[in-house]
Amino acid sequence: MDKEIKLCFVCTGNTCRSIMAERLLKKIMKDRKIKGLKVSSRGINALGDNISSQAKVILKRFGASDKDRKSIKLKKIDKSTLYVAMTDNIKKQIDGRVISMRDLLGYDITDPYGQGLEVYNETAVQLLEGIDVLLTKILNVRSK
Repeated sequence: MDKEIKLCFVCTGNTCRSIMAERLLKKIMKDRKIKGLKVSSRGINALGDNISSQAKVILKRFGASDKDRKSIKLKKIDKSTLYVAMTDNIKKQIDGRVISMRDLLGYDITDPYGQGLEVYNETAVQLLEGIDVLLTKILNVRSK
């Protein structure tokens, strides 16, 4: 088996986008029986807040885990982890192996914090598109 790949999704507060990306990818990995990826999420300004209630509703709608979790601040950069930033601005604040959703999709994933469920749903759809591109790249590299 290939060496484990560590991915960490990063947004601002780790209550919406990055935790949604983490849990959506974990569901996809389970559904597709993808092994060898370790997935986490952090926020560059996380304050230990719980996952947003709207994010929980949308995660449940997409069949992913909606359980509570406190946000985690990105403190120490692990050189063996690939960081996936939600925006180019966040990417610039991370000193490590980092790509942005803009690199994968051509646009940033805007922060749905404080918005309605429709915005969170659109965010989840965008995240799934980015995750699909990311997974395709990872699995293509692995198959070589």
